[in-house]
Order: sequence, then structure tokens, then C-alpha cells
Amino acid sequence: MREFLRGRAVAFAVVVLLLSGVGGAATAVGSRARSVAPTFNGGVYAIAHRGPIVYVGGAFTSATSAGKTVPRSRLAAFDARSGALLSWAPEADATVRALVSAGDSIYAAGDFHRVGGKKRDSLARLSPVSNAVGSFQHDLAGTAYALHTAHGRLYLGGSFTAVGGVPRRNLAAFTLATGKLDTRWRPSADDTVHALAAGGRRIYLGGAFHKVDEVRGTLRLAAVDGVSGAVDPAFLPKAPAEVRAIAVEGASVSVATAGVGGRAISYTDRGLVRWQRVFDGDAAAITTLAGITYVGGHFDAACTTARNGAHGACSDGSEPRLKLAAVTRAGQLTPWAPSGNGVIGVRVLAVNQATGTLQAGGDFTTIDGKDRRRFAIF
Repeated sequence: MREFLRGRAVAFAVVVLLLSGVGGAATAVGSRARSVAPTFNGGVYAIAHRGPIVYVGGAFTSATSAGKTVPRSRLAAFDARSGALLSWAPEADATVRALVSAGDSIYAAGDFHRVGGKKRDSLARLSPVSNAVGSFQHDLAGTAYALHTAHGRLYLGGSFTAVGGVPRRNLAAFTLATGKLDTRWRPSADDTVHALAAGGRRIYLGGAFHKVDEVRGTLRLAAVDGVSGAVDPAFLPKAPAEVRAIAVEGASVSVATAGVGGRAISYTDRGLVRWQRVFDGDAAAITTLAGITYVGGHFDAACTTARNGAHGACSDGSEPRLKLAAVTRAGQLTPWAPSGNGVIGVRVLAVNQATGTLQAGGDFTTIDGKDRRRFAIF
């Protein structure tokens, strides 16, 4: 009888742990930011990975690691296992807004006009192991905000009207093998594209646009064919506000939106809403790991319902979530709640598959009161 009761008690404890999210049931990473990551004196806007090596871009001009501060002009790299800064330091003369790793290259996009001492207008291809700048060179008539690679192509989103003098409206693609503009892939968005993601043959687009190729139902979020560029009519969701980030996991497409109170919304691959969470400020970043969706932004609270009012204030109560939150597959908040500071908060989230860690960049300076200037690893 005693053994039976002991067994029941253990089983009860396991159930409580699973329901409360302890022991990895509801979160894939811990809530305590690791102390090994370097810090930066300006915002971190972009993160890319090549194995355990982390590449970051942003508005910073120096990085601090192991108590030593060194120049890093808007680009830097470090080992995620030790936190040690690498010598990789091509200098960009203005903000880097997007990074992506592809093969033997790191691609960067942003506001810059020179990188590594060479003229590069908003786009550059960089060696991942030295400060060498590749031959990839295209003049952009506007601003670059997003990069993604799939289907042998580098996809670009932003607010621009031409690439190398060739008309392109806020979207373009380049062939990775040659570095040339893809003349076949030419969907057109009528306003800014802030986010790109791949899922199967699709390239998902998110931003402030009203239509893609004049197709109805493509407001702020759409899917196009990764090879032909044609709008996919099977995915026509209704995004309620400007889409700032997209994460794809299997048949789920999750987005972070701005608006009067930000939202994290998960759609099916047919564009139907699976779940949504409302916050009292913009959601600016989103990613997934082991079935958990992580959200970052400018918010300080997660609303208990989907209703909010003036300035995004939650109408039916809220739970504290300072710049970071996590959501289960069923759309429930998990207990994961690191506390970030600052007005802008978190700008970018990324998962490093090689190390099984979640990484956050932005304009915060502390996580849970500890020095984590503009970058944190969980």
C-alpha cells in the first residue's frame, strides 16, 4: 500500500511538472540568459549561423567580451559555445539589417554603402572566415530589410524600386551560383516587405503591403512560388496588422505583427488561424524550437484574451511578459518569461540548431537585471 501511494505521488508530481512547463514540457530553452555572450554598444538587428559560429549585424560600433572592448563596425562574429569574439570584422559604414548564411558566404543587407573598404550599395557577400568582400555587387534604389535563401536563390525584401537599374518593387531574387539577378522571379509588392521565410516550395512574404501582384487577399502576408514567383492562391490569410517577422515549422506559419498592441499569430499552410496571442506592444520577432514559438518585441504584458484597447492596453487582464514570451502548439503562454528592458526591446530572435540555443538581439541592455547589452543566449 505504501509503495502504491508513493507511486501515485510520483505520478501526480510528474503531471504537475508537465502542466506547469517545468522540465522542458512547455519550453525548449531555459529562461536564464547565459553570461558567455558578448555585449554591444548599439542595437543588434540581424543574426545568422554557420555551425556554432554566430554572426550579428546592427548599429553597433564596438563589442565587449571577457572584459575587453574592441571595435566592431556593425558586423561581428563569435563562438556560441565559449562566447569568444572572432577576428571576423568587416566594417560596414551604416546599419546592417539582415544577415543570412549560404554555402561559403555570409550575405548582408542594410543601409550601408561600403563594407570592408569596398563600395557595396545595401548588399554584400562576405567570407565567413576572413574580412574579404565577395564580387556580389548590385545597386539598390531603396532600402533592404530582409534576406532568405532557398531553391538555390538569395531572396531580398525591402522598400525599393530597382536593383542594378532593373525595376523590382520591394522584392528580388539572385541566383546563388552566379550572383546575378534572377530575371524569372519577379513578384511585386505595393509596399514594404519586412520579412521572408521558406516552407516547401513557397516563399512567405510579410510586411506593410496591401497586395502582391495585384492579387486580392494578399494583405500584409502572402506566399509566392520560390521558382516562378507566382502568388500561391491556396494561402490567403488575413493579417490584422503589419507583419514584422515570420517563422515556419512544418505546416505552421507563425508571424509577429505590429499595430495597436502586437500579436503573435499561427496560421495553417492554408492560411487559417490556429491560435493568436495579443500583447500590449508590438511583436517584432518570432522563431520556433521543438514546437514552442518564441516571441520578442516592445511589449511588457501578454493579454489573457484577444481584446485590447487604447495604446494596446489589455482589456481583460494580462500576465507580465517583458519583451519576451513563449507559446505552446495549442496557443497557451508558457511559464518562460525572461525580463528584458528598454523601450524597443527585442528586434530579432534566432535558433542555433548546432548548439540548441535561442538567441535574441535588440536594444535591451539587461535581461533579468543582468548586463546583456543588445544580445542574449538562452
